[in-house]
Amino acid sequence: MPSAEPPQDTPVSSSTGRRRAGPSIGDVAKIAGLSPQTVSRVSTGALNVRPETRQRVLDAMEKVGYSPNNAARALRYGSFRTIGLVAHRLSRTGESRTMEAVVEAARRERYTVTLVDVESPSSQDVDEAVQRLTHQSIDGLVIIRAETATPTALALPPRLPVVVSDSRFVGHHPAVGADQTSGTTAAVRHLLDLGHATVHHLAGPDDSGPAEQRVQAWKAALTDAGRPVPAPLVGDWSARSGFDLGRRIADDPAVTAVFCANDEMAAGLVRALSEAGRRVPDDVSVVGFDDIPLADYLWPPLTTVHQDFTQIGEGLVDLLMRQIRDGVQLVDEHVSIPTHLVVRASTAPPR
Repeated sequence: MPSAEPPQDTPVSSSTGRRRAGPSIGDVAKIAGLSPQTVSRVSTGALNVRPETRQRVLDAMEKVGYSPNNAARALRYGSFRTIGLVAHRLSRTGESRTMEAVVEAARRERYTVTLVDVESPSSQDVDEAVQRLTHQSIDGLVIIRAETATPTALALPPRLPVVVSDSRFVGHHPAVGADQTSGTTAAVRHLLDLGHATVHHLAGPDDSGPAEQRVQAWKAALTDAGRPVPAPLVGDWSARSGFDLGRRIADDPAVTAVFCANDEMAAGLVRALSEAGRRVPDDVSVVGFDDIPLADYLWPPLTTVHQDFTQIGEGLVDLLMRQIRDGVQLVDEHVSIPTHLVVRASTAPPR
């Protein structure tokens, strides 16, 4: 019969006979010629250890293949080489694409990313997410969207490098975000220049900072042009909400142009209009926001405002690295990423 003994390179506990997952502190102590207590102090980052002793322990850890905890890793490399990331509703296009850009930019810096996706944008939920991350030992924190959390209500650990993709935090934490105002203004002016009397708005949810910025910019553009400002219809970013609200829009023959707060709601609106027998752009012109890859393949191809999510993510990591690596104190730094209108076939002069 085959031997029941484990392979020789698999450590075995002498007391239980069970296989051990890998080298232990005792193995490191034996190689280093030190006590397990000394090895433990080094691995937890204790300061009462002589430099030469610390180096002996680190060398022994490397020799036996022992994976030290986060504190020892920070001791060896000068940092945990880990970034915490707090996001809200990663299913949304902006959050998911920004997160992808943050992860890729961090990878180029040889940092890993630990993610927490909070259920609600309240200050309490964001605070709890930050606490979970800091307990895992991070060098800095990226908050993709704080939404309803405010700079004064958000409790962050002192001296922790932080960067936020939310312009409301300027003056409290460095921020990176798209220029919502210029993008929205360009969309509204495009429709007015085509000859539409006014522009209706399919807005994002009330608890969203970017949605609120787009609403304000839409109102300002119409007011500056001396045009009536219709009551906005509030969706939840989903194509389904665009479709449901779109059926109400389709029933109003006075509507000839609609600016949507994102491309998914615009797609739902286009379907609702089509099912109601109202053609895009012959009867109703539609503009979205984000310029997701699908926008160019809708029918008709969607006119939309382009956001560079890659540049936003890279900007967040760059500001964080300046704080972590270079020790730069950043508070009022705000990077505004330009947006621009991409004109496709979903807009035309009114009949």
